[in-house]
Amino acid sequence: MSPRRVALVLFATVLLLGLGAGARDRFDDWVAATRIPRLDVQVGAEVVARDGTLLRAFQVADGRWRLDAGPVDPLLIDMLLLWEDRRFPDHAGIDPRAIIRAGWQALRYGRVVSGGSTLTMQVARLLEEGPTGQWAGKARQMRLALALERRLEKHQILELYLRLAPYGANVEGIRAASLQWFGKEPRRLTPAQAALLVALPQSPEARRPDRSPSAAKAARDRVLARAADAGLISDSDAKAAMAEPVPNQRRAFPALAPLLAARLVRENPGASRIETTIDARLQRRAEELASRAVVGAGRRLSAAIVLADHRTGEILAEVGAADWTDNASAGFVDMARAWRSPGSTLKPFVYGLAFDDGLAHPETLIEDRPTAFGRWQPQNFDHHFRGTVSLKNALIWSLNIPVVKLAEAVGPNRIAQALRRGGIELRLTGDAPGLAIVLGGAGVTLEGLAEGYAALARGGRAITLSPLPGGGEERRTPMFGPVAAWQVGHILSQNPAPHGTRLRPLAYKTGTSYGHRDALAVGYDGARVGAVWLGRPDGTPVPGAFGGDLAAPVLFDLFDALPAVALPPPPPQTLTLPNSALPLPLRRFAPAGEASAMAARPAGPDALRLTYPPDGAEIDTDGPLIAKARGGRGPWTFLLNGAPAAIAQAQPTANLPNPGPGFAQLTVVDADGASASAAIRLH
Repeated sequence: MSPRRVALVLFATVLLLGLGAGARDRFDDWVAATRIPRLDVQVGAEVVARDGTLLRAFQVADGRWRLDAGPVDPLLIDMLLLWEDRRFPDHAGIDPRAIIRAGWQALRYGRVVSGGSTLTMQVARLLEEGPTGQWAGKARQMRLALALERRLEKHQILELYLRLAPYGANVEGIRAASLQWFGKEPRRLTPAQAALLVALPQSPEARRPDRSPSAAKAARDRVLARAADAGLISDSDAKAAMAEPVPNQRRAFPALAPLLAARLVRENPGASRIETTIDARLQRRAEELASRAVVGAGRRLSAAIVLADHRTGEILAEVGAADWTDNASAGFVDMARAWRSPGSTLKPFVYGLAFDDGLAHPETLIEDRPTAFGRWQPQNFDHHFRGTVSLKNALIWSLNIPVVKLAEAVGPNRIAQALRRGGIELRLTGDAPGLAIVLGGAGVTLEGLAEGYAALARGGRAITLSPLPGGGEERRTPMFGPVAAWQVGHILSQNPAPHGTRLRPLAYKTGTSYGHRDALAVGYDGARVGAVWLGRPDGTPVPGAFGGDLAAPVLFDLFDALPAVALPPPPPQTLTLPNSALPLPLRRFAPAGEASAMAARPAGPDALRLTYPPDGAEIDTDGPLIAKARGGRGPWTFLLNGAPAAIAQAQPTANLPNPGPGFAQLTVVDADGASASAAIRLH
């Protein structure tokens, strides 16, 4: 070849290479300039139980069911790639071989025989909601597919497909489809289920199993046959899968704890996944009990239940309505948080404060007789009076006169403050609480009642109850001391169980509001606290409704779903004596204005007084607390924070157990019932 011809060939080669490089650069610039739609595809919020079980999912803003795909059965992924895009791991967004094949088949047969779209091209179409059969649309999908492959990893593209694939009506994505057709998560599927989910997106409306079961089955079986040919499943497994019927109806999406879930979504805007402490098994049981409780009990009746672990503050189950879809019973109203009358369920806290103050003891006698408190003269629920009774029986029988006498001595303001320390917020009819709050004359929530009884179960130490992990937090100030809390719980544990229920260790109290508008039962064992409410959300009476008849059986059935946990033993300093062995001032309750003759005598030179420590003293000590008295008539009894600490001392001195840093109330009582007290602070 002549030198001139060689030069011409070299020049032509360089020119072609230059043109090719220039075209490639322009092509790269063209792909890089592609407008890419938003890739953070919105998914509906989901609320899950403590073990990850889906409690309730929510639609996205435009009403579609679209959820995060989550774990997906590997068999489905293998079937999907085999059916839709077997060269997906290798191509750059478009598959030239598939396009050439599809074009040749279309020319040969005069119709579309196979598609040339890759999974990436399908994702491009789904992101833009573009057309499927127009050439302009295909060209746009190819360009966007090339751009997506440069922007995303393969697994991210696959994730977008699993989230966006159409399944008919308003359902998108593999997870929503699996829940809709099989009622299960897609993490573990049968070959028949996986094949159906692969086949449906190609013609989601024409192959809907509930409308066209034969078309759905034929499409599914083609996927199964190809999977068997490729060795993904055995021939026998394919035949068995083809024999399975396709689902004939759409399933409802999970809706456990629906009102609680809706509240959590409102309180956490923008969160796509909200984890809770709800136990799915216990939640189902609680919802079954609530639904069963209102059957045959009258129209518009609803129910609410709260169950929590009082050791951690975790709410394990919460039911806001017996049927959240029933408008007749206002199922949309969350009665676990609605303000209702507590009936008699606040009475135990009044007793706890009286015991803690040293005003009374469970064996203290009190008069249950007609009594006027100003112009108010309360009655017992049955309009009968029992005369002289012990405080223990007064609480078990839920008598009204004794508890109002105690409330008057303790003070309504102190009662309200203690309730708030325990998590029971009050909605009052006036500016200040009155004595009527102890008989149900204030509004509370069922969640608040459960929190207050959790404090009783914890020895007076309150804890917030929460459905969110880590939400339980111990409150800084206790309601009252551990002795008083145990005394109240011990009394409540002696309440007889409802007829027909299984005996178990449970301290509980029932309540019925004025006019039979609310029936309640609240109780606890050594680990959990539960609260039950039944009534009509609109506040109309339910004739004949009593807490003991309606709510208490539900409470006991709820605890039957749990292993029994014994109530705690009494604290070491608890005084468990009969009335005759109590210090004289604790034998009979004397309301204000009815003090004993000894207390009414003018103080003489020999009057009992506490000489050490003096009132207001601040003491630094790591050892026993020394107490000294003078005057009075022996023997002498010393009480520390209302609990006897040294009984019947021959001399008016005693070494008392150190209660630890903080404020303390020290009292000495002599044989005649005279007493003297001092408020001190220990460091």
